[in-house]
Amino acid sequence: MARLTSAIALVAAVAPLPGALAWGAMGHETIAYIASNFVAASTKTYFQTLLADTSADYLANVAAWADSYRYTTAGSFSAPYHYIDANDNPPTTCGVDYSRDCGAEGCVVSALQNYTTILLDGRYSAANHQIAAKMIIHFTGDIGQPLHCEALEVGGNDIDVLYGSDDTNLHAIWDSDIPESISGGSSLSSAKSWATTLTTAINSGEYKSLAAGWVSGLSVATTASRQATAMTWAVEANAYVCSTVLKGGISAVENKDLSGTYTTTADPVVKLQIAKQGYRLAKYLDAIVAAM
Repeated sequence: MARLTSAIALVAAVAPLPGALAWGAMGHETIAYIASNFVAASTKTYFQTLLADTSADYLANVAAWADSYRYTTAGSFSAPYHYIDANDNPPTTCGVDYSRDCGAEGCVVSALQNYTTILLDGRYSAANHQIAAKMIIHFTGDIGQPLHCEALEVGGNDIDVLYGSDDTNLHAIWDSDIPESISGGSSLSSAKSWATTLTTAINSGEYKSLAAGWVSGLSVATTASRQATAMTWAVEANAYVCSTVLKGGISAVENKDLSGTYTTTADPVVKLQIAKQGYRLAKYLDAIVAAM
């Protein structure tokens, strides 16, 4: 935990900057709004107080902060925390191995583990706890994006594709283009509307029977259980690299327009992962507050 604890004090003075990656801001905000719909009352009170925001947007307003921070001089250390480089062989085999894939500078699994430890440790200041909360909110989203749990071609960033008339890359369309094609936009209001739809699906629709399983085994009780929880999420997301993202291999997507059939196939996975990580974020935050 030393890398995080030595650096976290630098974060408090840094103001948010525009722009985001990893599901795009809208995707992260959707996850945050879903979480807001499922957290316990005590969890809502704690995080509204910690984040100094009593609005209904208290989680969504900080959901993309970590993407801005990573591009500042002070925050450059945090860039590896947004992903874990699974050195597998899609589409033949997928899998995440913590010892193999989480580099010396850290990864999204170790970041979730360590920032949770910081948030639970009363020796840290409120400012440091606030930063830890922002990181947890963001990284719970990142870890659900399949290409944030994949090393091949820099998580798909080096696979050139088209999306309609736009020249882009595979990672970018999973971050933004496909989610925005589902939600109908990139604004905060789009995120809130999509979150409402997915919340209904969790409460009474297609995800109702699945939700309990999404948080099976979730625990923040020990360092080991925090790592195990995050690894479960990473392994699940990574499996979609083989089954959906690169099912036909690189040649099936490279320099192709993926705005049609490919997006239709990807849509259910994107919806599921956004819903799943929103619900998981709620229960993870609940577990943190319960452990205090």
